[in-house]
Amino acid sequence: MKNELKEKSIRVRENILKMSKYGGAFIGSALSCCDIILYLYDCYLNINKTNLKDPNRDFFFLSKGHAVPALYSVLIEENILDNERIHNHLSIDDNIYLHPNRNIPGIEYHSGSLGHLISISIGVSLDLKLKNANNKVVCLMGDGELNEGTCWEGFLIANAYNLDNLTIIIDRNKIQANKKTEELIPLEPLEEKIKSFGLNVISIDGHNFLEIENALNQFYQNNKSKVIIANTIRGKYFQELEDKVDKWFCKLSENEIENLINNIRNL
Repeated sequence: MKNELKEKSIRVRENILKMSKYGGAFIGSALSCCDIILYLYDCYLNINKTNLKDPNRDFFFLSKGHAVPALYSVLIEENILDNERIHNHLSIDDNIYLHPNRNIPGIEYHSGSLGHLISISIGVSLDLKLKNANNKVVCLMGDGELNEGTCWEGFLIANAYNLDNLTIIIDRNKIQANKKTEELIPLEPLEEKIKSFGLNVISIDGHNFLEIENALNQFYQNNKSKVIIANTIRGKYFQELEDKVDKWFCKLSENEIENLINNIRNL
């Protein structure tokens, strides 16, 4: 599994980079969370090209919508989205845009305004609980997004309604747009803060597939939602992009993309 996922993650990163040629993209943020999204679709969630409208499918909500190149690329890898459509990025002839759009196969809900999709995820989770359904719901959030009060209200509601079918993953790359989170509005001690809301919390390496697997499948003693703090690096595996606050949005030339892709293929 490890080698296969690594190969897929390289292809996912290649497609993320390619999208930056067509008007630019938030590739730094996408590169920090693409391993998480890949594992979810490839190994954890019951989502595939044949069940996108099936009420028994699982649900994934990308709350940090600007990282959508990662989701597009994973949907391509899972044969849900046609690979050729990445060439339409930002074209008026397609819906491949800077944020998720429900007109794209596999996109459950629009996002863009940060802090909103945890509420959507909670609503879906509660509906499923009332129906005694077994679907899983996963919401991927950004750490800078936690500056929105709706996120913390969401934690309170998830705790109050015992939504054990909901997993919240926080992409903790420690950069919000073009500034470090701890220099803007400090989040630490993040794990302790979320625990105080009554939720299950675990911190992991968000680029380590084994740690992602263990966190998602770990058994908990109570019936509360699970929060995974995934420590990641923005622009992971590309020295020119890694952990750089000014590389949150990039429009790369074809030569720059080719050089970056050649570098990652040597990993």
